[in-house]
Amino acid sequence: MHINKTSDQHASRSWLPFALGIILIFICFVLVNIPKQISAQDSLYEIYVHAGQIEDSIEYLESINYWNEKSHYEEQDAPRIILIASSKHWVARSKNLPVEVKKELFYRTITPMVLYANELILDDRQELEEVYKKLKKGQKLNPGELSYLQSKAEEYGVEVIADPKEKVTLLLDRVDIIPPSLALGQTAYESGYGTSRFAVEGNALFGQWTYNGKGMKPKEHRASKGNYGVASYKWPFDSVRSYMMNLNTHNAYQGLRDKRAELRSQNKDVSGLDLAETLGSYSEKGMDYVKTLKSIITANDLEVADSTNLRDEPVTLIVGIDKVEDLEETENKIEELRASGELDRIIKEMRLE
Repeated sequence: MHINKTSDQHASRSWLPFALGIILIFICFVLVNIPKQISAQDSLYEIYVHAGQIEDSIEYLESINYWNEKSHYEEQDAPRIILIASSKHWVARSKNLPVEVKKELFYRTITPMVLYANELILDDRQELEEVYKKLKKGQKLNPGELSYLQSKAEEYGVEVIADPKEKVTLLLDRVDIIPPSLALGQTAYESGYGTSRFAVEGNALFGQWTYNGKGMKPKEHRASKGNYGVASYKWPFDSVRSYMMNLNTHNAYQGLRDKRAELRSQNKDVSGLDLAETLGSYSEKGMDYVKTLKSIITANDLEVADSTNLRDEPVTLIVGIDKVEDLEETENKIEELRASGELDRIIKEMRLE
């Protein structure tokens, strides 16, 4: 197992065991094999639910022009699909798949979430750049801008800085993308292509450690390392965002942020291979970890993902379940959740905006 550094501030705040979370999801969505639209607040989401069959997953990806295991990312864009829950049978079923098909399914599932998380980060970065331009001109910030700046400072751990211009400068160092190729390489390594116990039981795609006493305990727990565990997450997307926040804020990854800022100052692309060189602290294996990570990125042509864009379309929430037993009862429960506003609350809690 690889040791990853994460602060308790960004560790999981899980509220239900994984199994109960799956039951809740099962109740909350229409269990059919075609996309459905639901309204959540002011946004429109499509829902796609399937019973976890590999063939169904591939057929769905083909139907949205997002499948070609012989030449992945050929179309150079990706659908806005967010995995909400995966079938517990993925571990067993993936063992019978050709390696390339297994990898392709995994990468095509994770890539849109990485791109979407980066998009949210870039939205914040653009706002911060506008604030910086205003301060550079000597203009005062209005109350809304000051409030926004403070909220981002608290989120990214620079709230102790008093001077607004210095605060924005530090934030621009942190509020920036993680190259998709790097994220894909690390999640493949850390989760065993989604088959690790931590990935299956806790949506832990990046193997981040936490010392808050609530993490999933490794089978070979080392007491000398303290009261550590692997952080678990309510949704897979939470794991992606936590991973990015970890790299963007933890002191151990200042080298990554420095390298990224250097590349930006030179008007160069921020590539996964370049930033991978800075991640010797991500694992106890040090530079051997870096070497393996770079090999994964190169061998699987993951750098193509760095130039992949999300399509301009509604978000589709993907729910993988194990079986469907009582459709009528589920539909009735959905109507109850709609009427009570609970369905809106659940989707809002996913923080997709």
